[in-house]
Amino acid sequence: MKEIYHNLKNYMLTALLVLSSSACGSHGNEQSGTDNSDTPAPSKTSFTQGADISWVSEMEKKGLKFYNHEGIETDCFQLMKELGINAIRLRVWVNPKDRWNGKQDVVNKARRAKEQGLDVMVDFHYSDSWADPGQQFKPKAWIGKSVAELKTAIAAHTIDILQALKAEDISPRWVQVGNEIRPGMLWDENVALSGAFYDIRECDVKGLNSTNERVKYPQNTQNLAEFVNTGYDAVKKIFPQSIVIVHIDNAWDDLTWWFKQFKEAGGKLDMIGLSHYPQTHSTKLWQEMNLLALKHISQLAKTFQVKVMITEIGVKQNDSASAQVLADFINKARDMESCAGVWYWEPECYEWNGYDMGAFDKNGKPTAIMNAFQSSTKRK
Repeated sequence: MKEIYHNLKNYMLTALLVLSSSACGSHGNEQSGTDNSDTPAPSKTSFTQGADISWVSEMEKKGLKFYNHEGIETDCFQLMKELGINAIRLRVWVNPKDRWNGKQDVVNKARRAKEQGLDVMVDFHYSDSWADPGQQFKPKAWIGKSVAELKTAIAAHTIDILQALKAEDISPRWVQVGNEIRPGMLWDENVALSGAFYDIRECDVKGLNSTNERVKYPQNTQNLAEFVNTGYDAVKKIFPQSIVIVHIDNAWDDLTWWFKQFKEAGGKLDMIGLSHYPQTHSTKLWQEMNLLALKHISQLAKTFQVKVMITEIGVKQNDSASAQVLADFINKARDMESCAGVWYWEPECYEWNGYDMGAFDKNGKPTAIMNAFQSSTKRK
């Protein structure tokens, strides 16, 4: 597991391999096009300053504690609110090998968020563990299922989690159907069953030989769209007012082509979600990364007539420039009508599994990185 956390800072490098014209192949990076769908137009809601703190219960179990700037021990959810966070994002795994990110763990954390008056986003990975650009593996129990059976499983899992939240009178404001699904989700070596958005080669998958050009998981964009739509419909069945987000990585890159192909395949969404890790590119400076991400937020919102949200952002924990990097991005994003909000990914982390983009110091206190969230959440 530890290498997975280290790989978070390499998301951008992974994406360069996938989207390049190298031996791994180009994936149809098309020109932007207008969209005439019935997707709801952007609304004029307040700016969301969110945090994904899904690790918090596991950290607490290990004895880690959290303190405010004065050194007073404080509940993590309460502390997030005091730091300017107004919403919490929680990932969901289907059958995790331990209880973390399973149904009860998610419900417990969502209840704590509600008690603090924080909005909730539910992030379905549709996997037993991490789903991201390098791994979109099916839950063990779903392997071998037909497409129809997979749709049934997606719907049942989505409804099960949301019903559990509803029973606690918790209504998620947003629901992500899939996590960083640029390469698709629910990969399968059988093309008829695969949910890969494009051909996934051996060299695209973490841990496999980087020079192997063989297609491991073949493209079936139609399946991917149908899988997402199944999740979308399941969300609306339980919470009709929840905003359904389709989330991919690499906000710095122009991925209009991706959403164009997704919509052409019949894919549904209410909002676009992007990941942005501005200090992880091998050649681009953070200033350029921020400007590119802001440009693409505006471009995607205009093209597809939906709001765009940065559902993951992270900066380097021990870099003196990091507070400036995050503040620069959030201050500019907050002033954009097209951007619905920014979510920090696991800010509460310190000395945790090698993750180096937390926003707390070794004593469990928030660093200057969190100052970016102190400004008003209201648009000017």
